[in-house]
Amino acid sequence: MEFYGFIHFGMNTMTDREWGEGHDDPALFDPAALDADQWVLALKAAGMTGVILTCKHHDGFCLWPSDATAYSVAASPWRGGRGDVVAEVADAARRHGLRFGVYLSPWDRTEASYGSGTAYDDFYVAQLTEVLTRYGPLFCVWLDGANGEGPDGRRQVYDWERYYAVIRALQPDAVISVCGPDVRWCGNEAGETRPDEWSVVPGTLRDAERTADRSQRADDGAFARLVRSDDRDLGSRAALAGHASAPVWYPAEVNTSLRPGWFHHPAEDGAVRSAEELFAVYLRSVGGNSCFLLNVPPAADGRVRDADAAVLEELGRRVGDFRARRIGATATVSSGDAGDAATAWPGPGHTPWRPDGADALPSVTLAFAGPRRVEAVVLGEDIAYGQRVEHIVVKARRDGRWTTLAEANAVGHQRILTFPPVEADAVRAEVTAARDTPVLARVAAIGAAS
Repeated sequence: MEFYGFIHFGMNTMTDREWGEGHDDPALFDPAALDADQWVLALKAAGMTGVILTCKHHDGFCLWPSDATAYSVAASPWRGGRGDVVAEVADAARRHGLRFGVYLSPWDRTEASYGSGTAYDDFYVAQLTEVLTRYGPLFCVWLDGANGEGPDGRRQVYDWERYYAVIRALQPDAVISVCGPDVRWCGNEAGETRPDEWSVVPGTLRDAERTADRSQRADDGAFARLVRSDDRDLGSRAALAGHASAPVWYPAEVNTSLRPGWFHHPAEDGAVRSAEELFAVYLRSVGGNSCFLLNVPPAADGRVRDADAAVLEELGRRVGDFRARRIGATATVSSGDAGDAATAWPGPGHTPWRPDGADALPSVTLAFAGPRRVEAVVLGEDIAYGQRVEHIVVKARRDGRWTTLAEANAVGHQRILTFPPVEADAVRAEVTAARDTPVLARVAAIGAAS
């Protein structure tokens, strides 16, 4: 899916906080102009493919009428106590062709049973079951590891395996993200990425992601811009060597917010990130074998602010323009059949290129009709066969001479290599190291912006 949105909205939006303490009066929740279609259309304008809604944050206030607690929209004046934000967003997503996912905080600062063990797990599973069964197919259940003290000072030990089993049973096509076995957190909330991102990592990393040790623990806006420099290499041969656990497929997601905070705060109306900055994150994440999850927080009236929507629209234009600058070319390969690897992007393609096993230097050459200014090359493996490329070099031909433009150690689903614009009549991608015969789904050259 590559690029999709987070919507942080709830009681914290009304109280102008990031982490509510729970027990706020439900009468405070009354977004008079809530428009889920406006939210979804703003995300779609940016080129997103899905939306994940914070159905319940750490304060415990539920955006749907939960049978497990009285602390929900049913106790608020909004829609006369008969509203359901989750239903409205799910329906809007379907109307506009986006997939729908849910965030349900395991930490609940209102529920009295939090910290008690099985009793709280029963409560959480009851709410999880509600959101998994009432709103149609889900593409994602997003779980973080926030874990604070309960009313009696104890912390809840989450029964992750039980939660996963419920999700698998009720939404078998949904990925379980972050504190889950399917999609991995990149390690920061600033939109930073690794030089080389591997989807194949040591199996022990899945266990580590279930802990709260690396999750945000305070209402601290600075956390959203903190970049962790540890674990920069998760999947090279050197990183995998010595691990007793078998490697697993555990792809990365890069998450960050359009604003300094995750919820809307009027004081941050002048701090909306620019389309230029977000497009750079897009190129590094979607172009770095990761998915990009961008948070867009609606305001207390229930609408995304005009400034935020304008940035998203401009971001969508930049993404569309980048794709439109793909240079038509004639493809030749060092061996095998090129398939549609050189013509499919930005679509998925159907027939990848697989060189012969005896090919010592597998390569794809894209020849243009004449000299063109090139500023990027898009590469992608067919990940149905795993992640195999360990080093790839991109070269350009001008006046009959080849020069190196860029190189990378990992490709995965998609790698976008950018470089200063250069005039060339052909580019070539050479796989110089691989764990098995490489299988490339896409190779495309991008012309320089005029």
